[in-house]
Amino acid sequence: MKYALLFCTPVGAEEQSPAEHAHDPRFAAYFDEARAGRVTGGARLRPVSDATTVRVRGDEVLLSDGPFAETKEYLAGVSFIDVADLDEAIALAAKHPAALDGGAVEVRPVWE
Repeated sequence: MKYALLFCTPVGAEEQSPAEHAHDPRFAAYFDEARAGRVTGGARLRPVSDATTVRVRGDEVLLSDGPFAETKEYLAGVSFIDVADLDEAIALAAKHPAALDGGAVEVRPVWE
């Protein structure tokens, strides 16, 4: 089954670049396990301070800086995985540092 893992980071938490993740032993251990044939794609996202939200009201395009909603956490990245079932997806999500550092990992099935 295919799932998206949505990595959420608390607002105000320390922001690490992909290069810093590569040198963090917690991320290295997760990546070693996750990339053992189960991750099919994904990306680390830039901080919410770099985001632009687009809304269309009638004929007007409205832009705002930052995320689409005021929240206590924000979407920091996404991975797509192909695993046997929801239990395996949850087990993998539970090992991600985002879930261990006060954030969350949302596990969502992908439409096929």
